[in-house]
Formats: sequence, structure tokens, C-alpha cells
Amino acid sequence: MAAKPTLTTDLLPLPNNPSVLIPHLGLGVYRSLDAQCVQTCLTALTAGYRHIDTAQFYGNEAEVGLALRTCNIPRDQLFITTKIMVPAGSPEATYEKLLESVRKIAGEGEGAYVDLFLIHSPKSGREGRREMWLALERLLGEGKTRSIGVSNFGVAQVEEIKGYERAEGGKGVWPPHVNQLELHPWCQQKTITSYCKQHGIVVQAYSPLVRQYKASEPTLVSLAEKYNKSTNQILIRYSLQKGWVPLPKSDDPDRIRANGDVYDFEISAGDMEVLDALDKGDEGAIVQAVVNE
Repeated sequence: MAAKPTLTTDLLPLPNNPSVLIPHLGLGVYRSLDAQCVQTCLTALTAGYRHIDTAQFYGNEAEVGLALRTCNIPRDQLFITTKIMVPAGSPEATYEKLLESVRKIAGEGEGAYVDLFLIHSPKSGREGRREMWLALERLLGEGKTRSIGVSNFGVAQVEEIKGYERAEGGKGVWPPHVNQLELHPWCQQKTITSYCKQHGIVVQAYSPLVRQYKASEPTLVSLAEKYNKSTNQILIRYSLQKGWVPLPKSDDPDRIRANGDVYDFEISAGDMEVLDALDKGDEGAIVQAVVNE
């Protein structure tokens, strides 16, 4: 009989890059700055997390890197996601911008790498997206990232990547390995998540706790009472059971530990349907729903 997964051992292969395993539950560090970010990461790693989600836009890649170097956990047991928001004006400058993130997180060494590098937003337009994607392909080819993907991309924007012209007719990477989206019961983004599932694109879920805006919602509170769990734990468990990779954010040590303590229960199929019924479509987004056309 297989052992039950835990926060540390629950890993998903990337279908389009199966040698890479992504921890099923991660920690987001948006707005976690300076020494607080380092401490937050160390608290999470001590609690059993092995996946941290940062970004150039967050301004804390170096702090995440410091936590990695001081946590005494082997690098190959950790998974670090980061993101680039906008291109730097030329393919070479954009590539250098990616390398700067790798250096901040993983150091200067020849073997330095991140595990997943995403385009943070599609808003820089087709040429901007192409410039960033080709730079990511180069980073992947040189072993400075183990996987690449996108964030907040709708169906048409993911499809667009197929058509990017590459130097000397070189073969590109498609589908992206990951698409990171706002996902929770009130914003399920069914068109893009269904598309991602069809094409083997792993879906990371940001804002899975809806920034506490729904903490008093009667359906959620009722389920938390039924399972003797917090509303946060219900939302994280929901995300896991949907097959998403949730990235809850907190700087509070007790909440960080509690958010990872979701492997001793399962939400029933009927109660998953109850949560599914809360979907508000695009109107349920608190950050952004993707544009699929």
C-alpha cells in the first residue's frame, strides 16, 4: 500500500517535461520583503514546504536565494518559480534580465539554476511576449532553468507561441510546461484550465485563499465546520483536489504551517460540487481573469 502523500512528498510530474517534478503545494511570497521574506521562506521550508514562488516584480528574489543557501536542504529537493514581467528591449537584454534572476536566487556558480521561469503577464503584446519566450527557451537550453511557462495567458496567447519564428528554423518549446492563473471556487476559469489539461500544461493557482475576502462566506464556513478545518485549509484542499498547484501566501508562521497541514483529510465529491457551484466566472476574479480570444 502506497504511503499517503505529505507536504514534502506530494510531487507532480510536468507532462510535457516529465523529468521535472513540481511540489503540489507551494508558498507565494508576493509583498514579502527584506528580512521578513527570508524568515517566511525558512519557516515554510522547516514546516515541509519545498516550493517557493517569487518574481522579478516582487523585488525579493535575492531574499529567496538567501533562504535557500541557509536552510540546509539540498538544492535538488527544492523547487523555485520566478517570473519576468516585461522584456528589456532586445533578445539579448531580455536574456540578461533572466540571468540576473538566476544569479539572485541561485548564485553565480556554473550549476546555478531555477526550476521554473514564467512570463508573468501577456500585457507586453505579441512582440514582447515573443522576445521573452525566446529568451526563456534559450535559458532552458542552457540549463539555467529546468522548465518554462506563462502566467495569466488565455487560450489564444498560449496558441500564439506555436507561431513564433525562431533563428535558423530552430524547434521551439510548446506547449508551455505551466500556466499560473488566479484560481479559487469563485474564479475557476474553466475554459483555460480545460485547455491546459487537454495539452498537459500544469496549472499553478495564485490567490487560492482569495486574500481572505471570502473567509466569512456561509458555504465555506459551513464546510470548514463540517471537516473541522480552517476556511484556508478547505480552499487549499479544494485546489489540490482540482489538480491545481496552489500557492497560498502568508508571513504568519502559524498560518504557514496550517496552510500546509492539509493532507489528513479529503473533501467529498459532493462537497467539491458545492464549492464548484460558487463559480462567478470572470466577475469572481480579484486580480484578473484571462482573455481567451
